[in-house]
Amino acid sequence: MIIQILSLCNNNVIIIIIVLFKFMLYEAVQFAASVGYNIHKGKTKVLKFKTENNSPITIDGEPLEDEESFPYLGSIIDEQEGLDADVKEKIGKARATFLQLKNIWNSKQLSTNIKVRIFNTNVKTVLLYGAETWRTTTTTIKKVQVFISGCLPKILNIHWLDTISNNLLWERTNQLSAEEEISKR
Repeated sequence: MIIQILSLCNNNVIIIIIVLFKFMLYEAVQFAASVGYNIHKGKTKVLKFKTENNSPITIDGEPLEDEESFPYLGSIIDEQEGLDADVKEKIGKARATFLQLKNIWNSKQLSTNIKVRIFNTNVKTVLLYGAETWRTTTTTIKKVQVFISGCLPKILNIHWLDTISNNLLWERTNQLSAEEEISKR
């Protein structure tokens, strides 16, 4: 059956993939039923990633609900933006963490070295969690770099009127570039 469909559709890779997926889903449902499990149709969702195909995925003739995004192992999987949504989410979480530590950044009793170590262990770990799965595009690296460069002057108590180059800022805090940090993971 599947071979006949493939031979009819040999010019359209997308249809082949959809047919294979539907066949695999059908087989999974049949196997689950044979060992006493039922796939709950109300809890099963479908995420179609960057596809123009609107044919519904069904179980027992009932179409499954489409999902626009979902969290998976601490990352956001999104149907349109892909990993960009995950990077935005990580920057938002890191920003919230950074703002929660405002008293530490404003403290006169803590040295800059201690503040940078706190930043690296508390803020950067939130920011770069799962970064090993990111596509390291220049846009992604720039977003991460801009966020870190926005945090470091607050740690060093440099006011926005005072200008400092990013290179000097990163040198003073012994930071690696965002690209190096991501590739290191």
